[in-house]
Amino acid sequence: MIEKIDLTGNNYKISESLKKYALKRLAKLDRYLPKGSKKDVVLKVVITEVNRAHNNKYDISAAMEVHGGRVLAAKDECSNVFAGIDIIEAKLMGQIRRYKLEATPHLRKNLFSKLFIKRG
Repeated sequence: MIEKIDLTGNNYKISESLKKYALKRLAKLDRYLPKGSKKDVVLKVVITEVNRAHNNKYDISAAMEVHGGRVLAAKDECSNVFAGIDIIEAKLMGQIRRYKLEATPHLRKNLFSKLFIKRG
């Protein structure tokens, strides 16, 4: 699990249930990271309440610092904070998969040669 998760609110007070839910969902993202880069991960999540004509919306932005100084970021605007956490998790998961392809050399090695092998 990701040990360093910083959850802050801007114009929004984070309830205990939201904090628990966010930590439960976002702490599992380390299982998609390459093995060598799991220990130095820092995740920062900022929730901002935007009151647009009494139509409460929330901007949720997350930045994950991984091994090598790389930053994976995701941002979403939604009307439900819990749904926004789920969307942020999905966006970060996709970015982690792309990062893993770049960071792990054996996953991209001989990719084209495997596609165009003559059989027969």
